[in-house]
Amino acid sequence: MNGCELIAQERQRQIDSEGWTTAHDDEHMNGEMSVAAAIYAAPGYECSNSPRIRAAIMQFWPWYVSWFKPCRDDRVRELVKAGALIAAEIDRLQRSPR
Repeated sequence: MNGCELIAQERQRQIDSEGWTTAHDDEHMNGEMSVAAAIYAAPGYECSNSPRIRAAIMQFWPWYVSWFKPCRDDRVRELVKAGALIAAEIDRLQRSPR
């Protein structure tokens, strides 16, 4: 599967398994999905053994800490999650009145 297919599959999983519907996504009007995507996309968290670095990264996490599910040994999975969140944010912006 290529990157776009993996992202589309993850986005569908988020909808089907997590219940993150378009109505739910529309409630996040302050860039939360983009920030979460950036955290998943940024290298460092999964590689860091430093509590200070992890704390610095997590201060930007927009939701409950328990919702952050890093895959420390799978960088592709982190990027797929980031891509799915970006796709959700793009869709939300396209639905919103301008």
